[in-house]
Amino acid sequence: MNAANTRYRILFVCMGNICRSPIAEGVTRGMAQRAGLAARLELASAGTHGHYHKGEPPDPRARRVAAKGGYDLSGIRARPVVEADFAYYDRVLAMDDSNLSVLESICPEESRARLGLFLAYAPELGVYEVPDPYYGAESGFERVLTLCERAASGLLAALARGEI
Repeated sequence: MNAANTRYRILFVCMGNICRSPIAEGVTRGMAQRAGLAARLELASAGTHGHYHKGEPPDPRARRVAAKGGYDLSGIRARPVVEADFAYYDRVLAMDDSNLSVLESICPEESRARLGLFLAYAPELGVYEVPDPYYGAESGFERVLTLCERAASGLLAALARGEI
């Protein structure tokens, strides 16, 4: 199978899987559809503490902000990261260093190279963590959406170039 036909599986991870990672998943899915790359991706999201919200839809503020941007989060439900995720997904992208540290502590050694930060795909921003908007105003969710759009753009460009 050549790189143009390779299907990549990407898991986005935050703490509770109700704010940042569902936005990252929804934004990346929407942008991939618009770019004609959706068939090459399998996307999902999970939380390092996803058991707190297991089965819940994304936070209403996340859904509202995403909908304003043209992204649909309606099919996403919170779930925890499970050990099988590390073997199944080609990339497991954390929203911040704290969640990356948790992932590193539970990830089997042979899958460590799959871990990374989502914002590493937008190095021009000069920031590498998507801030947790949960305890703040809706403007924090808008910031998360903007950061996710930039990172998703970089991720999809890397995919199109065959670099992931």
